[in-house]
Amino acid sequence: MGRLDDKVAIVTGGASGIGRAACELFAQEGAAVVVADLDAERAEQVAAGIRKEGGRALAQGVDIAEEAAIQAMVEACVAEFGGLHVLFNNAADTRIETLSRDGSIENMDIEVWNHALAVDLRGPMLCAKHAIPHMARAGIGSIINTSSNQSLAADLSQSAYGVAKAGVNALTLFIATQCGHQGIRCNTLSPGMILTPAVKRACPQEIQDEVRSHSPVDRLGEPEDLARAALFLASDESGYVSGQTISVDGGQLAHLPHFAYMRRTSSTVTLQEER
Repeated sequence: MGRLDDKVAIVTGGASGIGRAACELFAQEGAAVVVADLDAERAEQVAAGIRKEGGRALAQGVDIAEEAAIQAMVEACVAEFGGLHVLFNNAADTRIETLSRDGSIENMDIEVWNHALAVDLRGPMLCAKHAIPHMARAGIGSIINTSSNQSLAADLSQSAYGVAKAGVNALTLFIATQCGHQGIRCNTLSPGMILTPAVKRACPQEIQDEVRSHSPVDRLGEPEDLARAALFLASDESGYVSGQTISVDGGQLAHLPHFAYMRRTSSTVTLQEER
């Protein structure tokens, strides 16, 4: 028996990275999966791969900045598979050309700010809005939102992205509170640096090495790490978990700032001996 047998799931941003890993894992565990992505061609490639392995999958092109496109995505899911039980709100605009314009608050381009809120915050809200009625009719549902550790600790850049993701954390609380009586749970996954194709393109090796130095688990994350966490939240195993933001980051936010130095120098104390 699969952990998601008889469940139907939508995964946004499903054509690559975390989303693709989640689509493939959900299908392996028995779910019918809608692979939803702005890149419809790549979404179809992922869906075709799932079907080739004996799973059930439908590709759906969607721009989560557009409510009509989101509504069409949900309707296509229900028409194809007869219901909806899991929504993995994973899509975000992480293109280099977008994030490179997302700087400090002092120098913020209002178009960059508005775009981040429209895609990275309003998009998940609209997906939930249109998914909730179908989950309520089924009497069961799990909504999983992908946030970011940049929503939990600030940076010198990517202000709009971080603030939008902080809004996602709050969105999770409101959905969990308002929809729990309908059998619907909502939780957030907050990843640290995950070695998706987009991250590998955007982050030079020296930055990857620096982030790794702050990870008590001595590696960076892989898309499958997030997919497995999402699988737990999608399954009935997490039936009493709702309204939570769970960091999947190897412990990167769990330590004090001197951790990396102490590990690098093999120090065991932070105190200087009296001379």
